Amino acid sequence: MDTNIYPCIWFKEDAQEAAAFYTQVFPNSHYLSKRDPVIEIDLNGTRFMLLQGGPAFSPSAAVSYFVYCGSEKEIDRLYAELSEGGSVLMPLDTYDWTSRYAWVQDKFGVNWQLDIDDIRSDQKIVPALLFSNEKKLAVKEARDFYTGIFDPSRFLMESPYPPGHDMPGGTLLFAQFRIRDVIFNIMSNPMPAEFDFSPGNSFVLECKDQQELDKYWEELGKEGAYSQCGWLEDKYGLSWQVIPAELPSLLSDPDRAEEVMKRLLKMQKLEIAELKNT
Repeated sequence: MDTNIYPCIWFKEDAQEAAAFYTQVFPNSHYLSKRDPVIEIDLNGTRFMLLQGGPAFSPSAAVSYFVYCGSEKEIDRLYAELSEGGSVLMPLDTYDWTSRYAWVQDKFGVNWQLDIDDIRSDQKIVPALLFSNEKKLAVKEARDFYTGIFDPSRFLMESPYPPGHDMPGGTLLFAQFRIRDVIFNIMSNPMPAEFDFSPGNSFVLECKDQQELDKYWEELGKEGAYSQCGWLEDKYGLSWQVIPAELPSLLSDPDRAEEVMKRLLKMQKLEIAELKNT
């Protein structure tokens, strides 16, 4: 695969505590790397970056992580552990779309959706994007936007609003798609919401070279907003970090990390040659 895509969660001051908690709670989980202020972990086959970034941002319910549990025993266990010290948005129960489901916000403010169903994929934790308020009609448009940018990509499933909702015909309530080797869920929220996408939940996009980085920086940021250090918001407000694949190794090199960071902080779009020429 040419490009790696994985979620990043912003923490005020407890990224280390969160990493220890998640790697204990989820099966087959382990640390990938630690370099201040970033911890990378693998949770049952899904890579996460935990960023200790201070008080500027916090996770939002607009991005959650959908866990396909595969058994009653596992969903009961995860529900108990993830909800302890947090809050329950939807209690563990039977719903129209599944025999057992829950939505919880854990003690760190991170949102998890738990489903008893399995998924025919090695990826058991799927990022879920919730489109609310004026964006609630844009699920199909956003699905097409993301799959149109990345190659390979494909639609996996879609479900329109059932009759009885005050929505234009064909408006999608839920869709699932794959970009590169990563599955995403995307949902429409028919209820008013006080939350929206935030840099508290972002997605890291590792690029193999400057040409690829330039392409995704331009296409993802079009009609959105560009920020510093490789960060941007796309036209729906979803945050991305568009970085060279070798950036983690550059920032882990004790002889170069300080200078690399100084140069990175002065950039919007990252320039690989300048970062490597230290």
